Amino acid sequence: MLAVPAVTPASVLPEATQQAIGYPTLFVLVLLGALVPVIPTGALVSSAAVVAVHQTAPFSLAMVFVTASLAAFLGDAALYWLGRRGLTSKNGSRWLEALRARAPEDRLAQAQEKLASHGVAVLVLSRLVPAGRIPVMLACLLAKWPLRRFSRGNFPACLAWAVTYQLIGILGGSLFDEPWEGVVAAIGLTLLISVVPSVVRRVR
Repeated sequence: MLAVPAVTPASVLPEATQQAIGYPTLFVLVLLGALVPVIPTGALVSSAAVVAVHQTAPFSLAMVFVTASLAAFLGDAALYWLGRRGLTSKNGSRWLEALRARAPEDRLAQAQEKLASHGVAVLVLSRLVPAGRIPVMLACLLAKWPLRRFSRGNFPACLAWAVTYQLIGILGGSLFDEPWEGVVAAIGLTLLISVVPSVVRRVR
């Protein structure tokens, strides 16, 4: 008698478990990365997109996009709110000081000039330019933008950021058969994108 292999829940458990753990983890890390700008959130989104490309579940890439953009938006809103509290406080705040420390005077002056000329559109570009988010956010704080106005401009910025890094991950996932190879390629590309502008500025 020919034995027919049965499809058991265990055969689909690894991918389901990946999703159950992966999306909340991605959300938390991107959220923390928005608050503490030392976590390579772009590389995280690209890596998650690589994994999603190799999954069979529908809407995996859409879930990565929604998770990453929502976490980035909420993290930026929380950091901006903390920065505004620092502006109105007599003693300031460590969050505001952290923003100032990561925004060199020349970059801040440039961000303020562009913000005055182009308004909300600068927020979208700041999310796509490596190390551009914090100077523009600080410029918005110093211009005393209310949280609502900042959020209106930052929402499309977070969507554009999530799409950009997800496309990098999709490219990496499509070029390689093994997910880990695509993850390595995506991380390398995102790190290269973040490092090159700073190197060019130092050379100049």
